[in-house]
Amino acid sequence: MSELAGRIALVTGAQQGIGAAIARALAAAGADVAVNWLDAEPLDLAAEIRAMGRRCALLQGSVATVPEVRALHAAAVEALGVPDILVNNAGIFPRCDFLAMEEAEWDAVLDINVKAGAFLTQAFARALAGRPGAVVNLSSSAVRGDPRGVHYTTSKNGVVGLTRATALALAPAIRVNAIAPGLTDTAQPRFGMTEEEIAARSATFPVGRIGRPEEIADLAVFLAGPKAGFITGQVYHINGGMYLA
Repeated sequence: MSELAGRIALVTGAQQGIGAAIARALAAAGADVAVNWLDAEPLDLAAEIRAMGRRCALLQGSVATVPEVRALHAAAVEALGVPDILVNNAGIFPRCDFLAMEEAEWDAVLDINVKAGAFLTQAFARALAGRPGAVVNLSSSAVRGDPRGVHYTTSKNGVVGLTRATALALAPAIRVNAIAPGLTDTAQPRFGMTEEEIAARSATFPVGRIGRPEEIADLAVFLAGPKAGFITGQVYHINGGMYLA
């Protein structure tokens, strides 16, 4: 595969899980990749990407504040050149009871899950200066609602709104789409569910299993590439039929 040959991608929150799978898949499709990580440097992932003959920059940093977001984009430009693919994947989901939720918890989730993507997309578009590009945002099946994640559900619905509005604001040069994964085999659901609960829930899905990070990554590669050239402002639910959007 070389549909992304010559492209440069920046993927946030890519030290593991869906983010790492997307970074790996973009490289396999021909892109050089800037991999943002926070607290566990993904040296093996970088080695995999470089073994494919692609350049890889490991960029440590939080996306909790706008200055950090802008510094991250600047670091990607310095390391690899101006990205023309952006994947806003970084996110947090601290479970909490709504009646006990504090303002700081709300702010942290909204800042990382929504505001970071907004201002990173802004930096991305400014640097492209009218040249073509593609943004892929990560929403979630939690847009339907999660009783222990009112802040998270709100943030992931915010990602949907951000996707639709920026698709209009940045057209025609930059396409913006979102992926809303269902239950996926990563560390994230295991912070709130036991293995038995995950197995029982996934058994109720029409496809009969939990999702794989690589399946989310394949869709991200498609949305970033030329075959999706007429697609913008859309949200793709990939959830094994757990619900029909």
